[in-house]
Order: sequence, then structure tokens, then C-alpha cells
Amino acid sequence: MTQLMDWDEAVSQFDPVIGIEVHVELNTRTKMFDDAPVSFGAEPNSQVTPVSLGLPGALPVVNRAAVESAIRIGLALGCSIAEACRFARKNYFYPDMPKNFQTSQYDEPIAYEGALDVELDDGTIFRVEIERAHMEEDTGKSTHIGGAAGRIHGAEYSLVDYNRAGIPLIEIVTKPITGVGERAGEIARAYVQTLRDIFRALDVSEARMERGNVRADINVSLRPSPDAPLGTRSETKNVNSFRSIERATRYEIQRHAAILAGGGQIVQETRHWHEDTGETTSGRPKSDAEDYRYFPEPDLMPVVPDRAWVEELRLGLPEMPALRRRRLQSQWSLTDPEMRDVVNAGAVDLIESTIAQGSTPASARKWWMGELSRISRSDGVALEDLPVTPAQVAELAGLVSSGELNDTLARDVLTGVLAGDGSPRTVMEARGLKLVSDDGALLAAVDTVIAASAPIVEKILSGKVQAIGALVGGVMKETRGQADAARVRELIAERLGVVL
Repeated sequence: MTQLMDWDEAVSQFDPVIGIEVHVELNTRTKMFDDAPVSFGAEPNSQVTPVSLGLPGALPVVNRAAVESAIRIGLALGCSIAEACRFARKNYFYPDMPKNFQTSQYDEPIAYEGALDVELDDGTIFRVEIERAHMEEDTGKSTHIGGAAGRIHGAEYSLVDYNRAGIPLIEIVTKPITGVGERAGEIARAYVQTLRDIFRALDVSEARMERGNVRADINVSLRPSPDAPLGTRSETKNVNSFRSIERATRYEIQRHAAILAGGGQIVQETRHWHEDTGETTSGRPKSDAEDYRYFPEPDLMPVVPDRAWVEELRLGLPEMPALRRRRLQSQWSLTDPEMRDVVNAGAVDLIESTIAQGSTPASARKWWMGELSRISRSDGVALEDLPVTPAQVAELAGLVSSGELNDTLARDVLTGVLAGDGSPRTVMEARGLKLVSDDGALLAAVDTVIAASAPIVEKILSGKVQAIGALVGGVMKETRGQADAARVRELIAERLGVVL
């Protein structure tokens, strides 16, 4: 069993240093080097060409849209854009690499020397230095049949799907991130979250972690003090959820600390993260650059971005997520903790869109952060994947503000909307959920309840006016919750001749 050092002890005895490599799949129409289509969930091996399959004689052609996305990402990260760069062959064997090499960039990335300011949970800003962002292609996907937890070890056989082979990737590599201390896991998580938000703002990727659009490799090393040389690192591969990024970072720091404190040595290796157990396991010895035998790709010309084009792309960058959040926080009159809750729930775009459809900020936030977030958590579905649109939420909020629904009835209406029964108004009318606003109908219910509640009426008439709440509850029950409680209270007071 892997030995772990207590977290507080680990970060007090050692200085953690982390490094993060993030891969983002671009949302181009076709692949990086051929015209095979790109779409999620297609039949295995249905989106391939001779280039995707690495067949002899097949020649690649660079995807201009992918180059544009790479430049926009680099600019958003404050990077310099290379005046010229080239592709290289990264040589290694794996079944889902049909060419036995990956077309990537090595010594000449398209973007380099940037930085990203990351906001932590308490509002602290931490700067992460970016070493490079380079273009490459994704690999295929291997599915191991018969083994434990889908791993190759113990599998009876493997299936390979080359649909993903050749999809454009941008890999963003940080410099060693120092000074992280006890917040190492939080910083790693926040950094990848910030990148994900930037990818979405740029509209270069769907950036859905659960689909593998964004994947992070987490490098961890420990040293005895901040002025000591960097320690030997491990690299936990392909972590694809924010929670797992934080957990894997903390786990590896605790594992390294236990080994070093026991007089052992860290092995430079890749490791696999297991979400179910919260552990990492050894993968393979980690190769250095020379082990990949990089050499320039002979079948592709250098990429030479026109300077005027780069400046045009710079001027066309959208508002960055951090600036947008601050603007929206001010417009919505939210405190810092309230805005962080909205961001962490993935509700910023949903609330903004709901407001654009006519809702007030308070109502939009109430529904997305209240009932809909509860349903999201209960069903294990991302908030954005719930079967309800911002327009429908705005319509629901409008029905409440107009007095046609109260919150209780609105939740019943929302259930129908989520079930696919139509718009909020359609559900309200079909299910007869509209508030009873006719005084005649309300008075009939009030009289029925008063007649059946003599003891409560006596209390009210004797001066215990707060007991009127029991009569209001009776009327609400009589009207199946479809009465306006405030109006009911007024009508009861009038009937009994008491002043509220």
C-alpha cells in the first residue's frame, strides 16, 4: 500500500513545485492535417482518411483554422507569437499512434513566454508563467476489454478507434510553478479552470472536461527548501476534472514526501490517476526530449504567420473571463463570495443569457443557483446540460413576477419543463397551476376554512393575530397551493374584522 505523509507535515518539510501541461482539442471542422471531419460520438473509425491512419504515401496539409486558434490562444495568454515556426516528429510507439510518431512542435513553438493571472477561492491572485503553447495532433483512442477499470493490464484484447487521431490540439506548458506551498492543489485546479474559461471565451473549443476536450498532465516535485535545486518529478497524465486535478496534485505531494522522508528516491515516471480510489499508480519511465528523437517534419512547410494577421487577431480578441466576471459582478450587485459561487457552479453564461431574455439579475441567479443547481447535483448532470434554456427560465421568472405563479407552483412548472412538456406557460396552463387571483373564488375558500376553524378564529379575535397563519395555511390547502398567500391573509383579516 502506498505510504502518504500527512498533508500539513509534507508542505512544512518540503517545498512543492508543480508544472502543468494542458491539452485542448480545437473545435475545427476538420482535423489538423487532413480533411477528415471532426464530431463527437461518431461510429468508431468512421472519420478517418489515409492521413489519419498514417498510410504510406499520405501527405499532411496544415489546417489554417487551427493555426488561427493557436495564435488567438497565445495572444490571450500574453505570449509572443513566433515569426516562423515548424512542426517536428515526436517518435514513439503506441497502438493508437498509427504513424508511430506524433506530428507536434518541439524547438519552435508558435507561441512562447506568456503569463496568466489566476484568481483563487479567497480572491488571491497568483501568477503562472507560461513557457510555450504549441500545435500538435491528438492520438486515437484505445479501449481495453476484460481488464480491471478499463486499463490495459489484464485485458483480453484492445480495440482502437482512430476517429480522434489527428484532431487539432494545442498544448500549453507552464514554467515550474514555485511558491505554491499548501495551496498547490488549489492553484493547479484554478489554473486549469481559468484556461477552460479562456478557451470558451475565445470559442476555440467546447472545452468540456468530461469529453476529454481539455486534459491536464500534472508534474510534481519536492525540494527541501525554495533555494534548493528542483527535485525529480512525476507526471500524472490525462487528468480531466477540476476536482481530480486538485486531488492528484495533493496525493503526489504526499507520496513524494513519504518516500523522501523515508530515505528513498523519486522515480521520474508517468502515473495514472484513479478517480474511484483517489490514488495514482505507476505508468512508464518518463522520457526526456532526446528519447523521442525529435526531428523537423519533412512533409510540412514552416508556418510563417503574417504580422498584420496576428495584429488583426489581437484586436479581435473578446473580453477575457476575469474582466467579464468583474463587470458582471458589478452589474448584478453580487459580493465576492456570491460571484465565486456562480463561477464555480458554471452559471455565469446561463445567468447572463437569462437576463438577456428579460429576467432580472436577482431572479435569474435565484433559479439557476437555487432549484436548478439542486436538480443538477441530484441528477449528476452539469448545469448547462439540464434540458431547460435561459429563455424558459426567464419566462418562468416572468410568470412569478407577474403574479401568475408563486415559487411553489413555479417549481412544479419547472418539473414539467424539464420533463419536456413545453414552455413554462404551456405547462402552467396544461396542468392548471396558475394562481387563483379572483377574490370571489378566494373568499369562498376563506369562508370554508373559517367555518371549520372555530378555535383558531377565537384565538385571533381574542388578540392572538399571529394565529391567522394557520387559517392561511388552510386556505392554501383548500386551493391546492394556488392562492396568493398575501391576498388570502388580507381577505381573512377583512372577514374577521382584525387589523394586521
